[in-house]
Amino acid sequence: MRTVNHIIPTHTVLEGGGFKVRRPVAMGRLMSPFLLLDEMGPADYGPGEAIGAPWHPHRGFETVTYMLAGQMQHEDSAGNKGDLGPGDVQWMTAGRGIIHSEEPHIDFQENGGRMHGFQIWINLPAKHKMMEPRYQEIPAENSPTTEKDGVWVRVVAGECLGLQSSIDTKVRIEYIHAKMDVNSTLEKEIDESLNAMIYVFGGEIIVQNKTVKDGELALLSEGERIVIQSNVSSEFLILAGPELNEPIARHGPFVMNTREEIQQAFFDYQNGTFTN
Repeated sequence: MRTVNHIIPTHTVLEGGGFKVRRPVAMGRLMSPFLLLDEMGPADYGPGEAIGAPWHPHRGFETVTYMLAGQMQHEDSAGNKGDLGPGDVQWMTAGRGIIHSEEPHIDFQENGGRMHGFQIWINLPAKHKMMEPRYQEIPAENSPTTEKDGVWVRVVAGECLGLQSSIDTKVRIEYIHAKMDVNSTLEKEIDESLNAMIYVFGGEIIVQNKTVKDGELALLSEGERIVIQSNVSSEFLILAGPELNEPIARHGPFVMNTREEIQQAFFDYQNGTFTN
């Protein structure tokens, strides 16, 4: 049985064009392969107030954007465009390099409303860091959900309550969004080879007699399964992935294995060969 090893609080920082995100105060190898967990909002915007992330580059990892409320639109240097609404998922593998923007949808910008979602960065092993970039966009209706005994789940990646995601991941990832009613229980198996954590963003849950509250990230011990109980209405993410056991060199939007590779990424970006 997995238990809670550590609880990490969050703090609020500004990202992109100045939008607020709630972020755990410590990320990195402790939670390999996850590099970053940002809860975007929830924030209520009036007409013309919404903020996004203008054009910026990435290399060497994956970004996963999952929307709970609001509308975003993205565009990249390869000519791809798309919209993201509630329940939609965009799994972007930056690989050798991509330049993209993520901005509020024009309709949302005109009308305002609530914006809420997550962006998670997942490290790539060295053998995949310079792979061809790719997008996987999964609309809400194709992202499997189920509800049983007071527990609702969406399986963004991996498996839960008999549902399997169709996402193709370069490393084995579990990404589950769960909501629990009062006095409900969720049991889930997680391969013992994977690191696992739970981020709570509504209510509170209990894992082996340890309470994890709203805005806290629980790092879990080794084990084969978790049992989560909730005495109040709660909402959280379950994340799991392998320990890559590789050196990490990181600077801004680039995550590689050596400082020389980081320097090469900056050189490629500045001389116009970044996406070639």
